[in-house]
Parts: sequence; C-alpha cells; structure tokens
Amino acid sequence: MKKSVLVMLALLVCFPAYAVTPFVISDIEVEGLERLDAGTIFNYLPLKVGDEMNDEEGKLAIKALFETGFFRDVQLGQDGTVLVVTVVERPSIASVTITGNKEIETESLEQGLRQAELLEGRIFNRASLDVVEREIQQAYLSMGRYSTRVETSVEELERNRVAVEVKIDEGRVAKIKKINIVGAEQISAKELKDELNLLERKGWRIFTKRNQYSRQKLEADVERIRSYYLDRGFHDFKILSTNVDISPNKQNIFISIALEEGERYVFGETMIEVADEVEGLDSLVTIEPGKPFSRKVVNQTRSAISDKYADEGYAFVEVRPDFEVDRENRVVSAVFTIDPKQRVYVRKIEISGNTYTRDEIIRREIRQFEGSWYSAAAVQRSRERLNRLGYFDSVTIETPNVPGTTDQVDLRVVVVERETGSIQLSVGYSDADGPLIGANYEQRNFLGTGRELRVDVNTSDAAEVASIEYINPYYTADGVSRGFNFTRRKIDSARVDTASYLADTTNVGMRFKIPIAESNSFNVGIAYERLELEATDETPPEFLPVILLQPDSDQFVLTLGVSKDTRNDFFFPTGGGVASLGSEVTVPGSDFEYYKVNLQGAYYVPVSSLLTFKAGAGVGYGDGYGDLSEFGLPFFKNYFAGGSKSVRGYRARSLGPRDSGETPDPIGGSKRLLVNVELWLPAYGEGVSKDKRLGVFVDGGQVWSNEQDFEFDDMRYSAGIVFNWFSPLGPFSLSYGEPLNDEEFDDIENFQISFGTVFR
Repeated sequence: MKKSVLVMLALLVCFPAYAVTPFVISDIEVEGLERLDAGTIFNYLPLKVGDEMNDEEGKLAIKALFETGFFRDVQLGQDGTVLVVTVVERPSIASVTITGNKEIETESLEQGLRQAELLEGRIFNRASLDVVEREIQQAYLSMGRYSTRVETSVEELERNRVAVEVKIDEGRVAKIKKINIVGAEQISAKELKDELNLLERKGWRIFTKRNQYSRQKLEADVERIRSYYLDRGFHDFKILSTNVDISPNKQNIFISIALEEGERYVFGETMIEVADEVEGLDSLVTIEPGKPFSRKVVNQTRSAISDKYADEGYAFVEVRPDFEVDRENRVVSAVFTIDPKQRVYVRKIEISGNTYTRDEIIRREIRQFEGSWYSAAAVQRSRERLNRLGYFDSVTIETPNVPGTTDQVDLRVVVVERETGSIQLSVGYSDADGPLIGANYEQRNFLGTGRELRVDVNTSDAAEVASIEYINPYYTADGVSRGFNFTRRKIDSARVDTASYLADTTNVGMRFKIPIAESNSFNVGIAYERLELEATDETPPEFLPVILLQPDSDQFVLTLGVSKDTRNDFFFPTGGGVASLGSEVTVPGSDFEYYKVNLQGAYYVPVSSLLTFKAGAGVGYGDGYGDLSEFGLPFFKNYFAGGSKSVRGYRARSLGPRDSGETPDPIGGSKRLLVNVELWLPAYGEGVSKDKRLGVFVDGGQVWSNEQDFEFDDMRYSAGIVFNWFSPLGPFSLSYGEPLNDEEFDDIENFQISFGTVFR
C-alpha cells in the first residue's frame, strides 16, 4: 500500500509522537511528467537507489525539486521499498505580448522580460511576472507618470502552455503645479527658482518638458541650489528636507524644499601643505582674502594644482581642500594638502582597435611620448587631436600601472573606427544658388594612411563644378600638410539675379599648411588659373570693358594666411573661437593683377549648460594693380552680401552696388563688412542635441565699390530666428529674418532655406 510521505511529515509537525518508518530505496518511479524527462528529476533529486528514506531526507528532496522552478506541486510516495515521485509541471510560455507602451521602447521592455526568464519556450513563473510588473510600474513612476497602470494576464492554452500579455496604460505625465522653497531669506525664492531646471506648470509653457517631475531632475536641482549658496559665501548652508506631494488625480505635483542658509563668510588666508613643491603653485591660487567664500573658486584652485602636478609627472596626485572656520568673524581659511605620490613616466604606448588605420597615423597625433614623464595636458591634447581626425567614433586613453613598479605607467589608446569613405549622390537647395545636384566620392583616410582624396561633380542654377583634391596632412614629419587640387567651373551669373556674364575657369593648384602651434597654422598656396569671360545681351556696361579687353586670361594666384581654431566642436561649438587672416594675390605679369585680403572670426561663449552666445565679424578688401588697375578689383572676384550665409532677411547677393541698366542688378563690390551675434539654444527648449539647434540672431552687413568708402550708415541689419538640423539626407537650415532698416530698392526675402549645404 502506498503511503504519502507528505502526509506523514505533516503529522510529525502536529503530532511529534508519529514518525515515518525509514526504508532503503530499491527503485525510484516518476509520475506526472509531460514535457520534462525522468532524467531531469533524477538529476536534481538528492536521493538515489540504495539510500535510506526518512522524514528528513524527504523534506530535503521536496525542497530541491521545488527550487528548480519546474514544478507547481511535488509529492513523495512509497510503494513498498519503491520511492514514487509525483509532480505537476509548471506551464511553458507560448507567447509574450506587450501593448500600450509609447514612452518606453518595446525592445527595452522585452529585455527586462528576458532577464526575468519570461520568454517563449521557458517555464512560466508567476512570481517573476509579478516582479516585472512592479518594475515596469516603477520605471513609469520615475518618469513622472503616476497614473500609469500595468496589468498582466495569463491565458492557459492546450498542452500545458500559457500566453502572457502585458497591458500598459501610460496615462499622463504629472506636471509640477507649485515649487515652494522654505527658508530662503537672504536670497529670494524667485532667484533660486531661476536656477532650477524644473519649472512650475504655466499656461504658456506648452512646448516644454521641464515642468514634468522626475526624481533625478529634482536631485540635480537640489544640488544646483546647494552650489548656488556655497558659491556665494554660505559656508554652513544645509538642505533640511525635500518633500513631493501628488494630487488625488495624480496629475499635479507639489514640491517643497526646506533649507537653512546660515551666515555669509569671506575668505581668509590660503595655505598649501606639501612636502615636494613644484614651481608656480602660488600663481594657481585664485582665492582672494576678503572676497565671499565660494566652493567653485576652491575647486578651481584645487583642479589647477592637481593639473600642475599631473603635468609634471605626478599622475596620481591627491589635493585635499580643508577649511579652518572662524565663526565669530565669519572667515573661512582654505588649507590645501597635497600628496604628490610617486612621480611616474610612460613606459610604452599601446594602440588597439584600429583594423584599417595604420599605427603610425595614430602615433603621430599623440603628444605624450614613451620614456618621458607623464603629462595630463599632453594626454588630453592627444585625445583631442585624435578626435579631430574624424576617423574614430570614440577614443579612450588609459594609464594603467606597470606591474611590479611604482614609477611607471603605460599609455593604452583604444579607438573605435568609423567609415571614412563614401560615394554619394546629393540633392539640395540653397537660397543663394538654387537647386543643387551632385555626385561625390570622398575618402578621408585613404588606405589607412590618413591622406584625403575627394572628387566632386556638382551643378546648380549658378554654376557647374567638377573638382579633384588630394591632401597629405603629414607631408613632412613635422606635420606640414600638402594638397593638390584641380577645378573646372562654369558660371552663369544671370540665373541667380545678379548682373549677367559667363565665365569658364580652370584652376590647378598646390598648397601647404604649416603648423605654428597646436591650434595655429600658416597657409600658403600657388595655383594656375585659366579664365574665359563672355558677355551676354544683358551684361551691364560696368563689366563690358573688362570682358572686351581681356576675354581670355592666364594668372598665377598666390594665397597666404594664418588661422587659429580653438572651437570644441566643428559644427555646433559651445566654446572657443576661430579666426583667420587670408590673402589672395596674382603674381605680377598675370593678365589680371589684383589682390584680396580677408579677416574673419567668431567667438563662442557658454552662457549656461544649454545656451551659447556667438559673436562674429568679417571684413574683406580687394583692389587691382598693374595695367588694369583703373578697373579696380576684377568684377568676377567681387564680394557679395545678403542671404543665409551673410545677412539673413535680404535676398542672396542683393546688397551693395548695382549696375546702371533699366532693371539694376547687383554687381558686388571690392569692400565688405559683416557682423553677426547669435544666441543658440536647444531645439524645442529641451536638452543639448547633437543634431538640432535653434538660434535667435542679429545680422549686419554691406558691400561697397572701389569708389565708395566704408560707411556704417549704409549697413543693413536684420533680426530673426533660425533652425539647423543634421537630417538623414544632409544639413538643413531654415531661417526667418526681418530687415531692421531696409530701403525701398532692397530685395527682401524673409524665409530662407538651405538643404545639403554646410551651416554658416
């Protein structure tokens, strides 16, 4: 007769006088299996044939089988000396469906389900599904969606299978109704709120997410308040509490921040405690006695000292700022304790991740050398130079210790390569040149040598251009760049609303770029140019004498210039600047003898973590000399202004002198002045974007002829907004400019669009 061991074990708990009669197992039978085989049971069962079965062994056996997660029920029975294991398998998962999610991608949710073993073909575990349900709910709560509902359902199917469905009702994001700051007396609550990223819900704030609550954003804002006080003398400032309440309908959030300001302190004397001092430490201290205490100034000094030691080879220096507080006189004295540790040098440089780019191409950009003292500045410059190459998606430089030494590190450079070659067919539009159609082949890292090859064929309303360019950025070991170019260009100026003429130009040239410093360079080039000019029925009388005297011309053009570029990004810089002084002059004896000088620059200032201010200006001047000097600068080299790349709101190339025809067309001039100020802000008022930006601008500019002087009263100004976007098909720019002092004869074009051309 079979006896249920489970029943007997229960009796043991209730009535200790009963006990299971032990027996030696002669065989083991398994009942109730559907998908699993008996071998799975034998693998996890701690009992074997020949073992003694008793109440303790029964408990352990049942526990072991339950812990596998395969079974909903396990029972042990006895048939003589045969141990009978009866199981009820858990169902397997036939399908998992997720519906209703928009804010969280389905792929992210499926990843969480996979981690919980809730995927097709696996054993279903209700407890795991409950955990996932709570985690999804918590994820939406962290996004401020407090009304989110997550429901899971399990449908039983044939053959002991189940279909799992996760239904999500995301609800609405709770908005911040009120932010209350308690304890702000010496600094107003309004001033503090202006520092916060979170905003109170207002009727006009319909295009922002800054009034949506999240715990991470609140924690960041609390730190902003703390920094704001600590940078303004409040050494004893404290955050007492932060409370978040939600309305019954879960749509409105009320935030309360309680703080204790304390008293204002000023800086006292600054002391530096170090056993091994390097030169120039005192000049790094920016703390001034008597000035308001500022944790920011303290951190600036600490960083400057740390960088100084790191540049001297002390890679692992520790700089600890401590404070001696005189509360009676409200004075804080800073004490910097410096532990330089061991001075180290770089044993060797290891490069990995480059399967296409040759090692020497990477090594020539590295400014930290093997066998020299470690320098943090040199390592940083190396990283920046490698990033500026454009060959890599990422560059990581590590400095691991050399095992068994205390004074050596290795420089480990790890790169992730990107595609540097492309063949493109392009379509675009520019307000200056009309529709653009082109084909382009470009290889910026030819055969992994770092050399550049570019072939372009482009056509627009104004011009047909074909060009080939080849550049060796390290023609010499010192980093002198040499490039060759061939260009063929045909221009029909009448198609872009300027004075009419035809030009066919062939240009062959060579140029060098000579580095002066890390961000400075000297540029020199020489080119031969063959030019064929032709008049049309609409060519103005201002152009005809030059065309008739010199329809075909040959000239050698010399270019000279210096440039400086400290921008932190090529397209969307938020700091640094760029400036260049360049000249173009034909060699005496050329058919056209002229010169042009151009000075331009732009400076970028981060106003905040989200806003960048730009100020730029450009001035150009040209004139002729020699036999044709009476005509001044040749008309085909004239400057123009107006359009999306100079003064927005005015038609492209429309500003400045015009011809004397019945319908005067712009002819350009020999002098040009451009000014621009711009405030860049994130698109849609959100965080910093790598491919979009909004801007508000004020532009100014004008062009003058040889006979005219620079007159600021002639300048044209405009103001407006601009949207730039790196679309999947190329750069896109849309601007609206409103002229501020236009005259009756000016050509106005408020909306201007460029697609497929680089931003200004």
